[in-house]
Amino acid sequence: MTIPEGDGPTAPDESYGVPRRSSGDALEILDESLRRRLTGGELLLLCEEAALHDLGRTAHALRLERCDPGRVTYVVGRRVTDTGLSHGDCWFSASNRHGGAVAAHGSMLDEVMAEIRTAFAVGERPILPHVGQPPDPGIETREKMLRELKAACPRLWIQGFSPDAVRRLAERSGLQTLEVLRRLQEAGLDSMSGDDAGVLSDRVRRLLAPDGTTARAWIEISEEAHYLGLPTTAAMTIGHMETYPERVEHLLRLRESQDRTSGYTAFAPRIFRPAGTQRPPAPDSMARTAARGDPGVPDYLRTLAIARIALDNFADIQASWIAQGKSVGRLALSFGANDLGATMTEEGVVQADGVARSPTGADLEEMIRSAGFSPAQRDFGYNVRCLAPPVDDA
Repeated sequence: MTIPEGDGPTAPDESYGVPRRSSGDALEILDESLRRRLTGGELLLLCEEAALHDLGRTAHALRLERCDPGRVTYVVGRRVTDTGLSHGDCWFSASNRHGGAVAAHGSMLDEVMAEIRTAFAVGERPILPHVGQPPDPGIETREKMLRELKAACPRLWIQGFSPDAVRRLAERSGLQTLEVLRRLQEAGLDSMSGDDAGVLSDRVRRLLAPDGTTARAWIEISEEAHYLGLPTTAAMTIGHMETYPERVEHLLRLRESQDRTSGYTAFAPRIFRPAGTQRPPAPDSMARTAARGDPGVPDYLRTLAIARIALDNFADIQASWIAQGKSVGRLALSFGANDLGATMTEEGVVQADGVARSPTGADLEEMIRSAGFSPAQRDFGYNVRCLAPPVDDA
């Protein structure tokens, strides 16, 4: 992997500058991106010198080429969390709650099953129980829960854990990560979450999550899941203390991993929101983050567009818009995104960040149509299940 010059342990903090006009070099590279894969250095130049409207125009053209040009997808379901606790020193998730007791397995399972039955009763399916990072010491409790969930609801799609959660389970259980994944899959796991990717740069990861998984290990565990036939998602959280070179490093790592396995179903960039986090990083890290400022909507859209340009082997790129609002969701569909996510909230993550309400299917279909596309429902493997009925204009 070729990392852009300037990345590394002493990478300087930079402002999230948004140029009003693209440089000549940026325009030339954008034109080249319509014909070939860009290098890390070229992607870095786009981060620094390409204007928002030029990035959007190019990303949209590539989106129309790489996936169904007239269709935008979403999924109907309910996200169920098995516990209110997320274990580990992670600053990216507001659901990271340090302290407190873990519910007993029996009551935890009863609560999960009650919510699943409610969802089925109102026609919400597939349902995604989000099995988070486990505070319990071993793998057996998780295997038992997965088996009982599958036995009770065979139609259930279970997406859970993450590379960091798998690593922790392996350490506690004295197993290799591949063996942990194999056992979870045999117990009923259908796919693995990549929401904890943060930024795949070890400088950032050491500062924000010193006890977390390294960038290399995160990729390796994801690829082990792919080897077993478990699809995974991938995300990137921007707007804390990462530099532009580190964002590009993240995209390059994912692109090269996808070249090897084709196991990632989708990519979703999102803005870091510190509200509700329970253990922030060291004060010097917080000071740097504050000095950088909120990247805001323009930088989010720029990042989304650059991701579409960079990730030529990811057909599906999801807009993460709930915290920013519907107008941003609609705009994202012109900046490279072809998926609006789900009708459900991530109760342990999104609501902890202050989001008041989960979007309905009608909300998503209205957003999609108002942006000039046709809505389609998908499953968690990003396969289209059914097209939404046309609006009756009579």
